[in-house]
Amino acid sequence: MVMLIMKRIIIMFCLLLLGCYKEPTRLTKLEFDKETNAKIEEFLKSVKNVKERKVAVFDGDGTVLGQAPHYLADECLYEIAKKDKSKKPAIIKRMQGLSNVSIEYVQLRVKFFEGDSVKSLRKLGVECYYKYYKGKVFRPMVSLIGKLKENGFEVWIITASPEALYQEFLSQELHIPLTNVVGVKSIIRNGSITSEIVPPVPQDHGKKEAIETFVQEVPLVVGGNSRGDKEMIEFSRGLKLIVNPDEHIAEDQKESIAEYAKKNNWVIVRIEDVPKPNFPNISSKDFGIRINKTIKR
Repeated sequence: MVMLIMKRIIIMFCLLLLGCYKEPTRLTKLEFDKETNAKIEEFLKSVKNVKERKVAVFDGDGTVLGQAPHYLADECLYEIAKKDKSKKPAIIKRMQGLSNVSIEYVQLRVKFFEGDSVKSLRKLGVECYYKYYKGKVFRPMVSLIGKLKENGFEVWIITASPEALYQEFLSQELHIPLTNVVGVKSIIRNGSITSEIVPPVPQDHGKKEAIETFVQEVPLVVGGNSRGDKEMIEFSRGLKLIVNPDEHIAEDQKESIAEYAKKNNWVIVRIEDVPKPNFPNISSKDFGIRINKTIKR
């Protein structure tokens, strides 16, 4: 037995010297429950021979990144507003009177950063992520994205959060191109963010429009977590996935997104999303922004 092992080591060493030995490829292992893993594997087999672009699109907050107790975009923004009360007080006051998933609200987030450079906002996003959200990227979703990439998929993120704020850290954590993170964006002028919002705004039906406008392909996979992702999930011509679907019935709906997903045979996954210890909760404590639901296994 020892001789056999030694023989293999010698062969590997010789191949390395010749430059023709490669480490065995370690394939990504899906990290959902067995039933979900099986559904995804079966889907991947069904699209194995697809020749055209294979595109997967996912929402950001609540789908690939934990959102309990607050969206990173909000906690980061309100931390700045708390430290510097002279920065855009009128915008902050207006935001406090709106739902933080409304079209106007998500645009105001970008307008708050008017005058800042794109590079500084990307850097701020990275700092906020490592300060408060490190470890809150959902590992099962990372495994899915890895599996999709192994199967020739382009992976995109479509988020209603400020684009530049999320680009850098999501690109790093998900190993996708920075420009594949599409969020609420404004015209960039001389390297700086302006208040001139670039449509479509990726919220509700705008997420589907953002896919058509910026990705320019009907996706084979779409994943989201809320009513705001409904239209883009339905746009998928293949796998439709929803993470921790809300039981709440939205004002413009007759049933919850959880009920809708179940009725339409979407793949439903549940991933733990709990606040980190000593999370500051600046969004709710200092500015009255609603708290996102904690999800426990």
